[in-house]
Amino acid sequence: MDGQTDSPALDGEDGAARKRLPPAERRQQIVDEAVRFFAEVGLEGNTRELARRLGVTQSLIFNYFATKEELIEAVYEKVYIGRLAPDWPERLTDRSVPLRERLVAFYTEYSSLIFEREWMRIFMFSGLAGASLNQRYLEHLGNVILLPLLAETEAVANSEKSPKMEDVWNLHGGIVYIGIRQHIYRMPEPAKPQEEIARAIDKFLLYFSIEIEH
Repeated sequence: MDGQTDSPALDGEDGAARKRLPPAERRQQIVDEAVRFFAEVGLEGNTRELARRLGVTQSLIFNYFATKEELIEAVYEKVYIGRLAPDWPERLTDRSVPLRERLVAFYTEYSSLIFEREWMRIFMFSGLAGASLNQRYLEHLGNVILLPLLAETEAVANSEKSPKMEDVWNLHGGIVYIGIRQHIYRMPEPAKPQEEIARAIDKFLLYFSIEIEH
């Protein structure tokens, strides 16, 4: 491809005519539509149908992604890894800021990125399909975010009731469930989701006798 635009539009296997685009723009278009497509139909959705929705030939998709798995990997990078801010671990471990304030800031920002249809549905579809996306993402999240969070909680917790990794996962899961309730179960979201997040954090901190500073 090397900076060239798509070749002129031809009638392909699906008879689609396509607009000429630079390679980087075309690749991004494919990934963006793949996110919407897999969120709607699941990871079992086929690339022929994706091509039809894009208005391109299936072979054009494979000019950019050698396999469907490679395309799914690009979706994973965009929807999951690409949304983890690189400075979150540093901010979570900045002890000049009260722990509650750090947790509320993190989960307010994190929830604004994941409480959306595509993130939730692809995550659920991936788990149901037995794909590795969930496992890889949760492992990455655990190492980069939740382990530092555990260490920060341990540092200020009552010594008689020290938190475990399972406690941190329970906090995280409870907050993520707010988004699941809306986008998977299609139940109304809380009127003020950020207040629900703060309430979950306060309950977590109080359980371990950690002082709450507002």
